[in-house]
Amino acid sequence: MTEVSEAVVLGDDGRSRCSWSAKDEEYRRYHDEEWGAPLHGDRPLFEKLSLEGFQAGLSWITILRRRDRFRAVFHGFDIDRVAQMGPSDVEKLMLDPTIIRNRAKIEAALSNARLVRRLVAESPGALDTLLWSFAPPPQSRPRPTRFGDVPAVTPESTAMSKHLRGMGFTFVGPTTLYALMQSAGMVDDHFEGCWRAA
Repeated sequence: MTEVSEAVVLGDDGRSRCSWSAKDEEYRRYHDEEWGAPLHGDRPLFEKLSLEGFQAGLSWITILRRRDRFRAVFHGFDIDRVAQMGPSDVEKLMLDPTIIRNRAKIEAALSNARLVRRLVAESPGALDTLLWSFAPPPQSRPRPTRFGDVPAVTPESTAMSKHLRGMGFTFVGPTTLYALMQSAGMVDDHFEGCWRAA
């Protein structure tokens, strides 16, 4: 890999990518296929919300490498099935070394599922509509050209966090939600020069 700038590297395949994705094959696949691509649907966004909550304080690659296992133990992040999980499920998950064994995060995933279930019960698509309502207009800020240009928190992620917390959601801080906005394509933070930059 050749460094094109602080933020972009040229891969062996001739494509320039955000340099954070260059050192790990799974990161590269995630960068090329998922990160920043618009994601819609209540179930996919509930999964993203849950995994971003588990990621809090950790690196995303830690979650990415365990994502298949998370999907297995949380029933594919089926909202109804996760909402039905209870204390015995929490205890079982606390013994599973293949996920992040953090009781508060596990319990947050279950309680957030119950909130989402109520939200979408009479209005399928309501979680999608709610989360995307906080997305800024496309191209509303300059495309980042270096790491220092990428914020950890924005007014939109702060507003989303405040709203979700008001509804009773947990592990939905503004930094966590900005990471969700980036990964779900609500904002495009691919660096200038990256082949994925819109």
